[in-house]
Amino acid sequence: MSDAPVRWFDVPEAEGLWEGDLVEAEVAGERVLVVHHLDGSFAAYQGVCPHQEFPLAYGKWDEEENILTCAGHGWEFDLDSGAGVNPSGCRLYRYAIRATDTGAVRIGVPQDGEAHHHSSREV
Repeated sequence: MSDAPVRWFDVPEAEGLWEGDLVEAEVAGERVLVVHHLDGSFAAYQGVCPHQEFPLAYGKWDEEENILTCAGHGWEFDLDSGAGVNPSGCRLYRYAIRATDTGAVRIGVPQDGEAHHHSSREV
């Protein structure tokens, strides 16, 4: 994550999200994938695959293994860390995330003027 100041945004799409489910949301103009892990924790990653920017929310998530497979071309990502599993040389940008006792979910977006996603074109 960036060292730039972070601005927090409410993500109503993620409120009431069941454990073992994920949802895509637009946050401050960025596509974000919100994941509600089986252990109750949340994570937020870039919402598009680094390969060809296919929406990750269309992928298949194995909640037990925490592996998301992109529906576009089968790239796989560990949703505990955002690391690429296949291929291993890529990773998803991870956003700061907060969930409150009231069910509100907030995403922290760095205020650095950058697009917050990794691309295989950058490698």
